[in-house]
Amino acid sequence: MLRCPDPSCAAAVGQDMINSLAADDDKEKYGRYLRRSYIEDNRKTKWCPAPGCEYAVEFVMGSGSYDVNCNCSYGFCWNCTEEAHRPVDCATVSKWILKNSAESENMNWILANSKPCPKCKRPIEKNQGCMHITCTPPCKFEFCWLCLGPWSEHGERTGGFYACNRYESARQEGAYDESERRREMAKNSLERYTHYYERWAANQSSRQKALGDLQSLQNDKLERLSDIQSQPESQLKFIVEAWLQIVECRRVLKWTYAYGFYLPEHEHAKRQFFEYLQGEAESGLERLHQCAEKELQIYLDAESPSKDFNDFRTKLAGLTSVTRNYFENLVRALETGLNDVGPSTSHGTCSKSATSKSLGGKSKSGKNRASSSSSKSGGSTRGVDDSNIWTCDQCTYANPKSARACQACDRQHR
Repeated sequence: MLRCPDPSCAAAVGQDMINSLAADDDKEKYGRYLRRSYIEDNRKTKWCPAPGCEYAVEFVMGSGSYDVNCNCSYGFCWNCTEEAHRPVDCATVSKWILKNSAESENMNWILANSKPCPKCKRPIEKNQGCMHITCTPPCKFEFCWLCLGPWSEHGERTGGFYACNRYESARQEGAYDESERRREMAKNSLERYTHYYERWAANQSSRQKALGDLQSLQNDKLERLSDIQSQPESQLKFIVEAWLQIVECRRVLKWTYAYGFYLPEHEHAKRQFFEYLQGEAESGLERLHQCAEKELQIYLDAESPSKDFNDFRTKLAGLTSVTRNYFENLVRALETGLNDVGPSTSHGTCSKSATSKSLGGKSKSGKNRASSSSSKSGGSTRGVDDSNIWTCDQCTYANPKSARACQACDRQHR
């Protein structure tokens, strides 16, 4: 909103005047400020938060999800501008990110893995198995790790140098002090946090690797595979779809570990149901990822067209459909707060009806998707005729009648 620099003049300086009077650098700066003010004053547009990205994103109201994707391929949440995190809500994501960076975790580590020297009070980390601890110079005080007493008082009368019975008996009687109790609580809390964080980070790392593999596939591997198998690239899109599914599922699976960390400990039924759904989805994703990564490599290394490439097409397309089905069930369950666990499951067991309702609700459509996906990609259509197929009880994949085990999850046919 530029005005004439003369204080007595109220004339506005518009873009036409800038274009006719200003230097090129000033024109570019004016255009940049004009775009920025438009984006930042518009409730329907936001800048992409990805580092180095200069795109702005317009949000379509009523789409039902806050997850948006920029042209730079970065996905983020419109509501909080953190990376896309469906099905976990923004409040949980905020708490989890804060916890990952908070100094309180460092304090927890110190409490769980170190003890103060009884003489100089500096925290000491035990880096060997022996209970005989010597503080670092200049202190050099020697003490027992278990009871923090002087090492000189430890001998045969206390059970020997390597068994502090005095401490053990006191602990059994509940006589150890408050600091030891706090240390135990911190250690348990740290172990629980580490469990969830390691799996959260592992899926993030795996997702980044999958994104790199997808880019490499699209840049040169797909073309090479097309030449080896003598098939047009349009017939190989099922591989790209599989990798896109892997990338999305790794993102969802990553955030389910943050969800699990904040799931109340006392809600045993919900926790059991959540872990069951998460385990099923994770095992399905691992089968898909292994097929897309390891089995695909066999055909990339081949020197001539493979006779069983169409079987590979059918298997990969089926696994993609089954995995999508698993994750749709998982996302739906978490977004509804695991409401499928009814009051009858309050004693810590999941009811069969709740489980079948959530997992089996899309089994029929999952089967149809697997069949149609295979035939669309150019594979065998032998699974279309219901009289010549059997449906896997575990993953709902439609298998040919001649198969002894499920081609998607290897479950034996009864």
